[in-house]
Amino acid sequence: MSQESMTHLDELQTQRLEEMCIVIDKQDRVIGAETKRNCHLNESIEKGLIHRGFSVVLFNTDDQLLIQQRSDAKYTFPGHFSDSCSSHPLYSPAELEEKDALGVRRAALRRLQAELGIPPEQISIKDIIFMVRIYHKCQSDALWGDHEVGYLLLVRKNLTVNPDPREVKDYRYVSREELAELLDRAARGQEKVTPWLRNNAEDFLFKWWAHLSDVSAFVEADKIYGQ
Repeated sequence: MSQESMTHLDELQTQRLEEMCIVIDKQDRVIGAETKRNCHLNESIEKGLIHRGFSVVLFNTDDQLLIQQRSDAKYTFPGHFSDSCSSHPLYSPAELEEKDALGVRRAALRRLQAELGIPPEQISIKDIIFMVRIYHKCQSDALWGDHEVGYLLLVRKNLTVNPDPREVKDYRYVSREELAELLDRAARGQEKVTPWLRNNAEDFLFKWWAHLSDVSAFVEADKIYGQ
């Protein structure tokens, strides 16, 4: 394993590499479990290992999207701008539950509280809307990558945010126009954004933005895009 791709990891990120992710096939059927480390090694990805993940897009009631800049200690895409919160459900009974995507939504609630510091009394499972699934494969560097079926989850609520600096380098709320400008700057090499932020914005968020008060018409729970 390349030490160059490991030296930037802090103790928290190193510990998190031992968490057990949910291994799936391309149809999002559970077939086992594997460490987060192995799920994100390019060597494993090229052998076909796929895991389950999620991305949360958190809007306030002014219809501004919370984006974050990932910590420089992240193992994939350090220092890149990304969506509000992205992570993985773990291989546990609570987060494996599939009815109404309850397990993934529980994982999202856990990470929103841990990563963004949202107080538990301000947010619940009911606030997290499962919109659609996206098949996603990308490479971060020579060692690390991502290969998952990701659940795109939406929250629209005014919340107190106090991010863990070990996870989040910076954050801001942006309008639709400001996000488009960020993506334009990234396309010119002036900023760094995660592939899933760009893909989610261009394929879904820009279409949803004018309808955030009621996104029910855009819910596609049975569809997996990108295959």
